[in-house]
Amino acid sequence: MKSSKIGYLIKEGLKSIVTHGFMSFASVTIIVACLVIMGSFTLIAVNIDAMLDDLEADNVMVAYVEETFPEEEARALQPQIEYLANVRSCEFETRAEAYEEFVSQHEGQSAFQSLPVEVLRDRYIIYLEDISMMEQTEEQVRQIVGIARVRADTKVAQGFMNVRNVVSAVSLILVVVLVVVSVFIMSNTVKLATVSRKDEIAIMKMVGASNWFIRFPFVVEGLVLGLFGGLLAFLLEWAVYDIMTGQILSLLGNLLTVIPFASISAVVLLVYLGVGLVVGAFGSSIAIRNYLQV
Repeated sequence: MKSSKIGYLIKEGLKSIVTHGFMSFASVTIIVACLVIMGSFTLIAVNIDAMLDDLEADNVMVAYVEETFPEEEARALQPQIEYLANVRSCEFETRAEAYEEFVSQHEGQSAFQSLPVEVLRDRYIIYLEDISMMEQTEEQVRQIVGIARVRADTKVAQGFMNVRNVVSAVSLILVVVLVVVSVFIMSNTVKLATVSRKDEIAIMKMVGASNWFIRFPFVVEGLVLGLFGGLLAFLLEWAVYDIMTGQILSLLGNLLTVIPFASISAVVLLVYLGVGLVVGAFGSSIAIRNYLQV
C-alpha cells in the first residue's frame, strides 16, 4: 500500500474521531472506567502480595542445638544449614544472647529474672527462600547431626500461601473479565458510530474497495481513542491511588506498607497504554465486521 494511501486512511480515521464527537467521548470514558477498575484491583493485589512478602520475611525457623554441644561445635553447624537449597541465610544465637532476649521480653516478671542461662540452648535463626517449602526444609534441618529440635510455623506459612493464591486468582479473573467487557462495550460503542456510515461502507464495497481499506480508518480511530483513554486512565489512577493510600496510611500508620505509585508508574503506564491500544483497535475492528459483508 502506497504511503499516500496510508496517509489518507489515517487522516480519515482521525477525522472520524472529531466527526463522531459524542461516540468518541463515550468510547474513551468506557476505556478509562474499565482500566481504572481493572488497575485498582490489580494494584490492591500487588500491595497485598508485597505485604505478604514482608510477613514471609519475618516467618523464620529456629533450630536448637544439642545441649551437649559446646559453642564452638554449635557454630560449626552453620555451613551445613546454609548449604540446604531453600535456606537463604541463618544467624547463630548463643545461650547468653537468647537469655538476654528472653529476659528483655519478660521484663518486670520476677519469675523469669532468676532463670539460669543454662536452661536455654544455642540456636540458629533460619531465613528461607520459599516458605511453601518450609516443611521439607524443616525435615532436612532435623537430620543434621547436632540439631535437637526445630521450631517452624508451617501452618502460618501455609496460610500465607493460601492467601497469596486466592488474591492472585481473584485478581487474574477480574482482569480477564474487565478486558473482555472493555472490548465488548468498546465494539458496541464504535458500532453505534458506524450505523450512520453503513451506506458509505456499502458503496465503497460495491466500487471494489478492499475490507482492509475500509477497516483501516476505524482501526486508527480505535487506536487513538484507546491510547488517549489509557493515558487518561493512568493519570486518574495515580490521583485515586495517592488519595486512597494517603487515607489508609493516616488511619493505620505503620501497620501497613504501601508501594509508592511513582516506583511502579512506568509499568502501569505501559500496561494502560498497551491495553488501551489493543482494546481500541480490536473493538473497532469487530464493530464493522458485519458491515463489510455486503
